[in-house]
Amino acid sequence: MSLVHSAKLHCHDPWAYLKDVPTRLPTHLNSRIDELLPHLWQPAG
Repeated sequence: MSLVHSAKLHCHDPWAYLKDVPTRLPTHLNSRIDELLPHLWQPAG
């Protein structure tokens, strides 16, 4: 629930955020994991 609320607070579509982040996790560098937090996340594209 807190991820959904955080995504909304940062003007992101919660569904898009929750759909995108798990698909990126397997190949995302551990040193750049903070990019996937709601306040820094940018949609792929």
